[in-house]
Amino acid sequence: MANQGKKKFRTSKQRNRMLQLLRATDSHPTADWLYEELKKEFPRLSLGTVYRNLSLLIDMGLVKKIHFGSTFDRFEANTAPHYHLICERCGKIIDFDLPVYEDIIEDAKQRTTFTIHFHRIEFFGTCENCGRASQVNI
Repeated sequence: MANQGKKKFRTSKQRNRMLQLLRATDSHPTADWLYEELKKEFPRLSLGTVYRNLSLLIDMGLVKKIHFGSTFDRFEANTAPHYHLICERCGKIIDFDLPVYEDIIEDAKQRTTFTIHFHRIEFFGTCENCGRASQVNI
């Protein structure tokens, strides 16, 4: 695991495995999901350790925490600017490959005195599976 900036982090098997899991999934898992998956390999693992490792990975810029209004934060290893599709029925979150409008913050800053730190665009609708299920029930 590469060090970023001046901070040095000791590598750990648990943290490395957590990063592997996040990179291998596109489901935007919760800390609880990561805990359940990691506990299979590391039976003595605590949920607190999962949160501490997630926090370190976020500080290192390797993981992003995203909040979609649900009660649990989600995590992803895709830290590049991108958008999400969110199913209103099942809650599935999908990375959406759409060119990112890089100048949106600059455009917004020119129209307001509000201090803007970042922007996020989310698209809400029905995923393919839920759409098919509703067609079957008609």
